[in-house]
Amino acid sequence: MDYPRPQLQRPNWHTLDGQWHFTFDDDLSYNLPADVKEWPLTIEVPFAPESQASGIGDTSFHHACWYQREFYYNATDGKKVLLHFGAVDYLAHVWVNDMLVARHRGGFTPFSADITHALDPSGRQVVTVRAEDDPEDLEKPRGKQDWKLEPHAIWYYRTTGIWQTVWLESVPETYLKKLRWSPHLERWEVGIEAFIVGPIADQMEVNVRLSFSDQLLVEDRYRVIHGEVHRRIALSDPGIDDFRNDLLWSPEHPRLIHADIKLMQGGEVIDEITSYTALRSAKVHRDRFLLNGRLYPLRLVLDQGYWPETLMTPPSDEALKRDVELAKAMGFNGVRKHQKLEDPRYLYWADRLGLVVWSEMPSAFRFTTRAIKRLMREWIEAIERDYSHPCIIVWVPFNESWGVPDLTATKAHRDAVHAFYHLTKTLDPERPVIGNDGWESSATDIIGIHDYDNNPERLAERYGPQVKPEELFDRRRPGGRILTLDGYPHRGQPIILTEFGGVAYVKPLDALHQKAWGYFRHDKIEEFERLAVSLIEAARGVAMFSGFCYTQFADTFQEANGLLFADRTPKIPLERIADAVRGKVEQGALFWEST
Repeated sequence: MDYPRPQLQRPNWHTLDGQWHFTFDDDLSYNLPADVKEWPLTIEVPFAPESQASGIGDTSFHHACWYQREFYYNATDGKKVLLHFGAVDYLAHVWVNDMLVARHRGGFTPFSADITHALDPSGRQVVTVRAEDDPEDLEKPRGKQDWKLEPHAIWYYRTTGIWQTVWLESVPETYLKKLRWSPHLERWEVGIEAFIVGPIADQMEVNVRLSFSDQLLVEDRYRVIHGEVHRRIALSDPGIDDFRNDLLWSPEHPRLIHADIKLMQGGEVIDEITSYTALRSAKVHRDRFLLNGRLYPLRLVLDQGYWPETLMTPPSDEALKRDVELAKAMGFNGVRKHQKLEDPRYLYWADRLGLVVWSEMPSAFRFTTRAIKRLMREWIEAIERDYSHPCIIVWVPFNESWGVPDLTATKAHRDAVHAFYHLTKTLDPERPVIGNDGWESSATDIIGIHDYDNNPERLAERYGPQVKPEELFDRRRPGGRILTLDGYPHRGQPIILTEFGGVAYVKPLDALHQKAWGYFRHDKIEEFERLAVSLIEAARGVAMFSGFCYTQFADTFQEANGLLFADRTPKIPLERIADAVRGKVEQGALFWEST
């Protein structure tokens, strides 16, 4: 079992994944664990009850469900026991031995509870979870989860309840709760913020040791002030690029800096964790995206992050690693994680193997005060969870005006996008932010365009060298929407084709053949290959673009737009896709093709 929180690891932890007692509560009849008299079902956690892997596979509407598991755990004197949940959709209540220990709202972000006070001295413990998740509620962030009983078009089965790892962790009375890493490439520095929980003694310090491969980069101690440490660690700048590049992180060279962090008191180690960070910058300059201060073309693929048998939960850590490897094998240097906050283990593999990630907030689909409050709360938690991952280079709070459908006519909708843009820039000043991806742009660092034209020649001509950007933004209406809102003309930001392609193919004898959905489809694999490759080549050849994002990585239920089938089998040879994505320098490549 791999550590669920890869950037803050301790040796003492224990998974609670596995079989739990389970029951549905469609009438919302139960309020306390004692109210549940029978547990008719068994579920395999962390798989949602809608998934086949859970052992239940019930995709009908359910408003709430309950979980219970008995486990044995004896607390050690002077130690605390923390109970962690990776994600529970949507409103979770958690009891340990009938004592309420946690309440959390939000289906994509983690939460924890100190359960030391609730533990039974005998060692026998019972944890109970209630998950309330109204399947028809459009005011909560739900992403691609369908509000209809059966999935349609680009919407998929719902995910109810626990869908990421549940685990226990033993920590000292005073411990390191959170780390934030902030690379500052221009100054050749790494910023560290450490947050300590528990009684703070005089002379308490945090010892930081950074190393790369077998090379020690720095080792120093910092005094804990008011439970926190905030420092910028200056590294020895090697100067010339040839030596600098040996330490920089990129998809081509994913170099990670290992970190050993110790909480010290009078020479004694109180708490100890391992982590990692990287030196890299992600910025925009004029009309181009820069990685580590250099022009960097973004060759992305849109990734829904679903699996046939397990839905949003990966079937294994190896499956997450394999998805990263497949994206790279197809020539892409990044993914746009679409309408899902991905498992931290995916981000770990993207960090380690080298793949940039656009992080996108799952949308709510109504505009109400409650919807905005819910969205903002969970977006803040998402940024806090994933801030330190080097792979994440762009934040996207809204997609295609979902949840803010009247941007052209309603000021409150525009204000919401502006609020999320500026909030995101406040929480993370270093990364670019796209306020609303696809069309109707206003507050944004990058203008993303969604264009599903199925004619490669027409696509290339529409954005070709004869077209001036101001003409493009005046005339083009993909999806019937204007590209920029009135009063927010193109100000020279990078332009990226953030959705295109969408060519569907399903094997003729596949059970999904009749109801398979795509922006357009071909029933012959040769025609699918010709069109998909031609569209990618057309997008790659447009000098106006700072990058592109092809739809999509893999088939997802009835949406058959993938370059891979749902089981990750390639529809056409990976090398053929990679040639189209990367291009060949000797063919008169544009600037990004030689990267």
